[in-house]
Order: sequence, then structure tokens, then C-alpha cells
Amino acid sequence: MLSFVLASLALIVIPGPDQALITRNALVGGRRAGLATMVGGVSGVAVHATAAAVGLSALIAASAEAYTTLKLLGVAYLIYLGVQTLRTAGRRRAAGASGEGTSSVGTAVRQGALSNVLNPKVAIFFLTFLPQFLPPNPSPLSALMFAATFAAVYLAWFSCYVALVDRFGRWLRRPPVQLWIERTTGALLVAFGVRLALDRR
Repeated sequence: MLSFVLASLALIVIPGPDQALITRNALVGGRRAGLATMVGGVSGVAVHATAAAVGLSALIAASAEAYTTLKLLGVAYLIYLGVQTLRTAGRRRAAGASGEGTSSVGTAVRQGALSNVLNPKVAIFFLTFLPQFLPPNPSPLSALMFAATFAAVYLAWFSCYVALVDRFGRWLRRPPVQLWIERTTGALLVAFGVRLALDRR
């Protein structure tokens, strides 16, 4: 279990769509929005973890049509979020505004959840990562226990991350810094979408 926790932490810390979204929403909507995005993200992880435990992810991975459909939806959503973030940065620059904006909790949760639910690589991740730590012929309950542990590590890491962003919020929300972060986040989300589009099974 300790090896699983350390491996999970190493994978979670690697920058990806989750970190980009959480950073952006924590800056725009404050700590509450950042935590809401985290909750949405972990709920998306839970969907794929549960699907892997009961065998549904294997069906998606085996079906070219299902995998491609899920991938295209994920690509479209990530690019949409990236473009929206870039447009927000453009409006902010034009208006010369800074500081916390409006980012509802519901919107933040939905963004975090959909970014993971619509990403087939998360499903494949659980199919390839979890079995390395499970005993032979594991029960679904055993797989769910490891998935819950992964979710706990996810929540622990991003809770600390959001707190860190919030702590340095005054500096990060300075107009030049915030504009750079939003532009970078938007570009990264678009890049993640393009990378997912080009990714082969």
C-alpha cells in the first residue's frame, strides 16, 4: 500500500489538465472555487476507478468506437475550456481588471468532473496502473479500496496545492501575473486537448 501511495502521489503531482484548471479557478474564484474544482476532478477519477473495478473500462478500451467517441468528447471539452480561458484573459487585459472574479462552485465542480470523465486516458490509466498492486484474482472490493486510496491522495495533494495558491494569491492576482497565468493555462488546456487528439490507443 505504501508503494501504491507513493506511486499515486508521483503521478498526481505531474502537471496536467487537473492542475491547470484548479490553478485557474483558484485564482479567478478564490480558494472555494479551487477546492470545488478539486472535488469535481476527484469525482471524475472515481467514475473511472469504479468502472475499472467492475470491468467497464476494459470494455471501453476494447471497443475502438467507444474509445474514439470518449476521446473526441474529451478533446472538444479541453479545447473549449482552453479557448474560454484565453478569451477571459483577453477581456481582462482590455478592461485592465485583476483580482478574484466570479466562478461559481457548480461550474468549478462540473469543469473538474468533465475534464476527467471525458478523458479516456484516465480509464486506461486505471486499467494499467491498478493491477500492478492488486493480488491475483482480486475482488472488486479490493480494487475499489485501492481506488479510494488514490482518491484520498488526490484530495490531500490538491488541498495543499489550493492552499498554497491561495496563500500567494495577492501576488498571483497582480494584473501582469494573473494575465500570464490565464494565458498559459488556456494554452496548456488547448495543448492537452490536441495531445489527446493525436494520442493513439
